[in-house]
Amino acid sequence: MKNVLVLGAGLVARPLVRYLLDQPDFKVTVASRTVSKAEALIDGHPDGTALTLLADDTAKLEELVQKHDLAISLLPAPLHPVVAKLCIKHKKHMVTTSYVSAAMKELDAPAREAGVTILNEVGVDPGTDHMSAMRIIHGVKQRGGQVVSFKSYCGGLPAPQDNDNPWGYKFSWAPRGVCTAGKNNACFRENGKVVDIPGPDLFTCHHPLNVEGIGELEAYPNRDSLGYIELYGLEGIETMFRGTLRYPGWCVCLKAVVDLGMLDESPVTYPAGTTFVQWTAGLIGSGSAGGVRQQIADRLKMDASADALDRMEWLGLFSDEPLPITDTETTALDVLAARMQEKMAYGPGELDMIVLVHQFVAKFPNQPDEHISSTLIDYGLPNGDSSMARTVSLPAAIGARLILVGKIRETGVHIPVKPEIYNPILDELATMNIRFVEKTDK
Repeated sequence: MKNVLVLGAGLVARPLVRYLLDQPDFKVTVASRTVSKAEALIDGHPDGTALTLLADDTAKLEELVQKHDLAISLLPAPLHPVVAKLCIKHKKHMVTTSYVSAAMKELDAPAREAGVTILNEVGVDPGTDHMSAMRIIHGVKQRGGQVVSFKSYCGGLPAPQDNDNPWGYKFSWAPRGVCTAGKNNACFRENGKVVDIPGPDLFTCHHPLNVEGIGELEAYPNRDSLGYIELYGLEGIETMFRGTLRYPGWCVCLKAVVDLGMLDESPVTYPAGTTFVQWTAGLIGSGSAGGVRQQIADRLKMDASADALDRMEWLGLFSDEPLPITDTETTALDVLAARMQEKMAYGPGELDMIVLVHQFVAKFPNQPDEHISSTLIDYGLPNGDSSMARTVSLPAAIGARLILVGKIRETGVHIPVKPEIYNPILDELATMNIRFVEKTDK
């Protein structure tokens, strides 16, 4: 019997938990701050257990890790190294869907020494983006070629038929996470030149991308693309770009949000009765909430009829509605995120969509260049799991199973860039209709 500990019961957890419970001889414990969420995921399954666990209860966390064969951490990313150290101490394996942090990298040697596998970045982005890219990169190398350009784009969006608000976006995961991702610096290589984009300027760097079957989307850089050159074995590549996809107009609007300080995380206490229009005026130091749209336009040096301001008005940021958070310490970011959660959630029966696009240019001796694309378009299930939940959590669930049955044996801290990891995961995802379509032009 294999015992799996799932830490966290958030928006993406259900497909992972149900997949593991469907495996023969697997028992699953879901530990969450809110036990009712864990109980809903287990849904009475005889091989499932739901427990309460507070993130700072390290004694209970250690006890749980010790009792299981593998831990899947769906906790906030800063907690992953805490879990990993306990897994190493007790010689237990671990899986996360998050980026490998510097603190996690430092655990590679201890994990190897303990004979422990810690598999990270095994969601969708990061995750299947790595796996599908490496399958093509390795294929090009096996045919004697060299990848000279690689562009990768991913976005979680409303399906076209449910894209019905001015922002072109709805939240299938925490709004705060989406917003804070917009504060990251970015770095990529284009035609041999390194391009650095500081966080405040992230949304000034965007370009259109036409996706077959979807139409035109908007792309902007995602974190540090250069770090993947060595991981992907692409030393000497001329262009290396990893980007995020949104519907058009997102970047101009988010640049305005950034410039107004709406993503600020400094502690603030707003008095009871504070309205959104007063909050918005306060961000620019205005003593008057009257004509705030024009004041904002003037501050941003844009026309008062600009689309970005239409989006803010639709969200209610110029309204007399009271803030959702008052008389307690909070941040501007939390106010914005709470409003977005209220106004930009998926309604009953509405579908989300994951779009993941890779574009390669490969050179071969005495042959024309090949232009290779690999595209995943996946939709949520009507009145079922979202595409975000499926594409994030199912790769992690499959990876966990493969570790426990001995199909993945690499010890240490890893991401899924090796054939023995990515091939079985991609192949099993394809049986679930999560598959990439590849095309080659010469």
